[in-house]
Amino acid sequence: MTLKEQTSVSAGPSALPTPSPIPLPDRTRDTAEPGPEPETGSSTGSQSFSKPKLRLKIQDLDHPGAFKFLNSVNSATVLSSAVNNVLRLLYKSPSDKHTTVPPTRSVTLILRDMGGVAYTTGTDLDSDHKEIHFSLNYINSISPASRLTHEITGVLTHELVHCYQWDAEGTCPGGLIEGVADWVRLNCDLSPPHWKREVDGDWDRGYQHTAYFLQYLEQRFGDGTIRRLNDKLRRHKYKCEAFWPELFGESVEKLYVDYVQKEKERDQESCK
Repeated sequence: MTLKEQTSVSAGPSALPTPSPIPLPDRTRDTAEPGPEPETGSSTGSQSFSKPKLRLKIQDLDHPGAFKFLNSVNSATVLSSAVNNVLRLLYKSPSDKHTTVPPTRSVTLILRDMGGVAYTTGTDLDSDHKEIHFSLNYINSISPASRLTHEITGVLTHELVHCYQWDAEGTCPGGLIEGVADWVRLNCDLSPPHWKREVDGDWDRGYQHTAYFLQYLEQRFGDGTIRRLNDKLRRHKYKCEAFWPELFGESVEKLYVDYVQKEKERDQESCK
């Protein structure tokens, strides 16, 4: 899916510092309500998830966006690290009998001259082989230069979620698909500065708007809530009137009203 983000155009290639890895600190969560499907055990263990073959193709090494990419991230490890984070947040453990990860066999990152930001698709071979197309023009436009590592890693993390999330056999709303991807990005501390907790519109506006709603559910019902949501999208076709009550005991409309009210209370407290 194409990410709808805007940045100003930078002046051109410049010497960039060697990027430092972005830490993923433990998060302090609100007191959680007991969910109807509690999750036990740890999301980490002695076993590691198997990872796909990872490839990088740069279609134009002379493009200034290619220069910025190669000088901003470690091209040998950035995809592997992002895959680890996606699997950590969406799945419990490879040793857990209830954990079922999509059979993604390879991911090829293609940096090319194109419009938009990025999108993910299956290859002509089959849908288990994925391609992430990432715009060199967009990479070149990221400004200031100090945000390059953070933004590139954030976009890649979002797109890798599309390689590993379930979609209810193609029936999941696009807003929820994109919301889960940005929820993972949010929980990797990779949100860009323009993201805000906006409560206008419907819950399924997608991207960061839905991501913050999902974060509210994760905090309210406890760690592993979005994992359970993702797993339910594996096991059932999406029917809104059943999906949310079966997970949370309430309709999504009621859950969203509660979220909006909580955000308004938060805003009022911050104004005091």
